[in-house]
Amino acid sequence: MTSDAPPARHFSFVLADKFPMFCLAAAIDVFRSANRMSDTSYYSWGTVSHDGEPVAASNDLTIKAAYSVETMPASDIIFVVAGLTTEFEGKSKIINMLRTSGRRGVSLGGISIGSHTLAEAGQLEGHRCTIHWENRASFRERFPHIECTGNVYEIDRKRYTSAGGTTSVDLMLEIVRSDFGSELANKVANQFQHERIRSHQDRQRVGQEPDLTGKSEKLRRVTELMAENLEQPLTAGELAESVQLSVRQVERLFLRHLSSTPGRYYMTLRLERARQLLRQTNIPILEVALSTGFTSHSYFAQSYRLQFGRAPSDERRTSY
Repeated sequence: MTSDAPPARHFSFVLADKFPMFCLAAAIDVFRSANRMSDTSYYSWGTVSHDGEPVAASNDLTIKAAYSVETMPASDIIFVVAGLTTEFEGKSKIINMLRTSGRRGVSLGGISIGSHTLAEAGQLEGHRCTIHWENRASFRERFPHIECTGNVYEIDRKRYTSAGGTTSVDLMLEIVRSDFGSELANKVANQFQHERIRSHQDRQRVGQEPDLTGKSEKLRRVTELMAENLEQPLTAGELAESVQLSVRQVERLFLRHLSSTPGRYYMTLRLERARQLLRQTNIPILEVALSTGFTSHSYFAQSYRLQFGRAPSDERRTSY
């Protein structure tokens, strides 16, 4: 580390019940490896729970918390790590801490669905953020005024959010790069066999999204446009025009690479989004239909049953 390096940095990871272990380990290990590669102790970190007691991860392993929200030390960034649910024990205490920290100008972050807690605390107002793709639909319904992208991570002034999984690595590598430069960030990435450091402009891969690596760039763009326009679906002509192809040429691309028609693929995306909303929110079923491009409740219910073998109302009655 050079003599003009900035002061050492400490990060706090606030763990919600059922937090994703992989996200926490990936984030911390980037900083551990950066210390090792730079032969310094520049980065330090600590785990925090609402009451200082151990927290169970989503894989049922229990992690000891070094601090409670009352005893945690001053931090350069406070990250909320949350996974399976937006409701967890001690959330009100964590939200109060986030509000106090935000008023003091502390940088705040959300990992996986930690962004939801930041938004509930009013700490994403006027900021761009991201969240895990499974929860993006419900987040946008709950906080329509907050710009929630589908990117792997976002840094907007003093707000740091990542979509979870391996995106935790990319976000923390960007912090290392901003502190020490690209050379150290690349060394850390190589240590983890992380093939490419993604930028905040890279999109998340969603569950139903196919791997289009090495396939038609125009096909990839059409599928992205579909995913971005579910409430008001684009016509076949509009999609084709966006990539300067004919409707028939787009149909051939879908059949060749996805074994599907564009219309069938688009319908699947819309119904998958509807299922997320039914599972994650309490908004009326008719509103779910409208927000995924269906103007008829009966047509929505029929399409949903054909896709998933159950009615939308049955989906809502199931616990996840």
